[in-house]
Parts: sequence; C-alpha cells; structure tokens
Amino acid sequence: MASGFFAILDDIAALMDDVAVTSKIATKQTAGILGDDLAVNAEKATGFLSSREIPVLLKIMKGSFINKLIIVPIAFLLQVVYPPAIKFILILGGLYLAYEGVEKIIEYFFHHQKKGQEVMKEVEEPSMDGEVAEAAKVKSAITTDFILSIEIVIIALGTVLNQSLLIQIITVSIVSIIATIGVYGIVALIVRMDDAGYKLMKRSNEKGFFNSLGEILVKALPIVIKILGVVGTIALILVSGGIFDHNIDTLHHFLPKVPEMAKQFLYGMVAGLIMVPLVLGGKKVYAMVKK
Repeated sequence: MASGFFAILDDIAALMDDVAVTSKIATKQTAGILGDDLAVNAEKATGFLSSREIPVLLKIMKGSFINKLIIVPIAFLLQVVYPPAIKFILILGGLYLAYEGVEKIIEYFFHHQKKGQEVMKEVEEPSMDGEVAEAAKVKSAITTDFILSIEIVIIALGTVLNQSLLIQIITVSIVSIIATIGVYGIVALIVRMDDAGYKLMKRSNEKGFFNSLGEILVKALPIVIKILGVVGTIALILVSGGIFDHNIDTLHHFLPKVPEMAKQFLYGMVAGLIMVPLVLGGKKVYAMVKK
C-alpha cells in the first residue's frame, strides 16, 4: 500500500518536472508576443480618471481570463479535429490588429485636432457619457486581448506538441495564467506611477532623495503613456504582420532580403490600409440599412 502511494508521488514529481521544463520553454517562446501584449494593453488601459484605472484594469483582466478559458479548449479541439482552422483564425485576428493599428495612425495624422478645436467641439457636441466611453474602451481592449491571447496559446501549444496531452494542457494553462497576471500586473504598476510618486513626496515632506524620486515618477507618467501609445500602435502592426508572415507561405518567402521586422511591419501596414476603408465602408452600409 505504502509503496503504491510513494510510486504515485514519484509520478506526480516527474510530471511536475516535465511541466516546469515545458512551461519555461513555452514562456520563453511567447516572450516576444507578451512584450507586445504589454505595450498594447498599457496603451488601452490609460486615459481614464485616476479612480477608475484599477477597476478598469480588473475588468480587462477578467475579460482576458475569460478569453483564455474560451481559447484553450477550442485550440486543443481544433488541433485534433482540423488544425488548419487555427491558421485561419490567426489570420483573421491579424487583419483586426492591422486595422486597429493603422486606424490609430490615420486618426492621429488626418483627424488630429488642435486643443482649441477640441474645446470648440466639446462646446458644440457634448462628449460621450463617461460610463459608455469606459465600457467601449474596455470592450475594445478585451477584443484586442482575445486576438493576442490566441497567438499566445497557439505558440505555447506549438512548443509542447510532442508531449502527452496532460502536460500540454497544464503547460498551456500555466503560460496563460502567467501571461494574464504578469502583463496586467505590470500595466497596473505603470498607470499608478503618479500615485506612488505623490505618496513618496508626501512621506518625505517634499525634501530629499525620495521627494526627487516622487517628482520624477509624477512627471514621467505622461511621457511613459505617450511612449506606450506609440509603442502599442507599432506593436499592433508588427504582431499582425508577424501573423501573416508565419502563417501565409507566399508572404513568408516573399522579400527574402528584407529584415524580418521591416517585412512584418510592411505586411501589417498594407493589411491595415486595406482593412480601414473596408471596415469604414461596412459601418456606413450597416448604418444605412439600420435606418
């Protein structure tokens, strides 16, 4: 009886060793997309009132967990039933990310208004209700997270295809949890930089090293947010281009002498420039039909 119990413990220990190794490899493989995920989600989580930043982040993180709860079993099912479907889903997601990235660039360069014009517009047209605007931004963030989560899950699954089904499930689940908690934990630290700075200034009585550090944190936050906005937009385009490059053989072998990152950025931009008029045209048609 005792020997059987210890044999079970040995099996569990061996399983956990295998899972630790595969999780480390899978996490390393997904590191690039996690960096892009961080930049994109940090940009998505900014622009709210200070009191709403953490509640909004918690909503997005909850949505991210739900995304992965949906994606993980579907990924395993498709891997068994019809593996090409995963590529098709990734490409559709890439088109969405390309649209989001290019649409932001177009918005900035062609619809960017000066401060005086923005004030006039607010006087003429009341701004969207705060709760409605927040809900819309949270929904957009969760939708983007869904696409990025698909790629994270697929990459993690791809690193353990030669392992048993149990190890695959545990590894992909661990990577999904680490990805969600890690990314949104770091985002939470970023958006609360100013609060940490104010607390340091207050506790140091606005004197000495900690006061200077607090001032740096407070002044750095707007700069960090602007940088994250740019990096997040570039990340959207690069991730989308990377999806096309890795999943469409013709594009993968196209422009062999061009550096991979430049090629992926080009693919993302071209896809976005195609998608923006299609989506905007679709919205206009839908609005006309709805009337």
